Amino acid sequence: MTAPLLSPSRRLRRTPFSDGVEAAGVRAYTVYNHMLLPTVFRSIEEDYQHLKEAVQVWDVACERQVELRGPDAGRLMQMLTPRDLRGMLPGRCAYVPIVDETGGMLNDPVAVKLAEDRWWISIADSDLLYWVKGIVNGWRLDVLVDEPDVSPLAVQGPRAEDLVARVFGEGVRAVRFFRFGRFEFEGRELVVARSGYSKQGGFEIYVEGADIGMPLWHALMEAGADLDVRAGCPNLIERIEGGMLSYGNDMTDDNTPHECWLGRFCDTQSAIGCIGRDALLRVAKEGPVQQIRAIEIDGSAVPTCDRWWPIRAGGQTVGRVSSAAWSPDHGTNVAIGMVRMTHWGPGTELEIAAPDGVRAAAVRAAFWA
Repeated sequence: MTAPLLSPSRRLRRTPFSDGVEAAGVRAYTVYNHMLLPTVFRSIEEDYQHLKEAVQVWDVACERQVELRGPDAGRLMQMLTPRDLRGMLPGRCAYVPIVDETGGMLNDPVAVKLAEDRWWISIADSDLLYWVKGIVNGWRLDVLVDEPDVSPLAVQGPRAEDLVARVFGEGVRAVRFFRFGRFEFEGRELVVARSGYSKQGGFEIYVEGADIGMPLWHALMEAGADLDVRAGCPNLIERIEGGMLSYGNDMTDDNTPHECWLGRFCDTQSAIGCIGRDALLRVAKEGPVQQIRAIEIDGSAVPTCDRWWPIRAGGQTVGRVSSAAWSPDHGTNVAIGMVRMTHWGPGTELEIAAPDGVRAAAVRAAFWA
């Protein structure tokens, strides 16, 4: 059966790089923050191998920015997250769980501190903008919150640094992990951060102004011709191997950061002002009853995981698989699952109710990469 198509409309936004993505032969999209996000170019497996060997340019404009600007910007940022950001300096990025008043995950973005009174929150897939605006209005904070004309473009892979240096200059090599610098392109200063949604290394370029999106795309493609540069996208197999979680898929607002193995990013005792702090203090004291785990699934390549698959043991449901794929490099099915504490120990044998039948599986001590 032919898969149904998405009908384009103004509600489903193109990006400043869509022309380049289409010219590169994109084969599939998903919808992310009301925008198009490529998911496949040649095939998931071929894209995966190329990402690990060369360099790719990703259209991740769907990682929209929530900008905080004004005297209360820092206070507002701390209200959103249990990570203590008081010592964070301008020029740095931080992975931050965003929680509600119950401690439930609302997003897991990267916070970019541009200045003491200006932040970007580079969000995962959710309408976080409205939550932040509501807090500003309810607390009467002196801060402007909006979505600026900023569209990230990622360069990922082992040859990413060489490519970015050719376009922005050798100074970009000095940018440390989760730091950023400002570099010029066609007379415009852009934020270039050493970060990205892969374990292969690379950069995210925060393109201010849609008008220079395609000029930058073409510049990267031309500069990387001898590096085997290709258009790419976040890769399902590679992100599961690396334990990179997908908000709305692997976790929702029903889960706390501690359930999502993100407790190391929570400074709940010292993050005074965080809206969900009291709830998370209770969670930290009692401990989670379920938690994200790496799971290895037996058998041939699993089908597409487009819904949660029940995890069972002893005839009882003890969790769910939220992401799964066949890993060519590891020769097994790799998966991310939420598992109850009674069954989350390394080596615990499980059964997965996959669409093609029940599969034997086991909990791993760690992710693959």
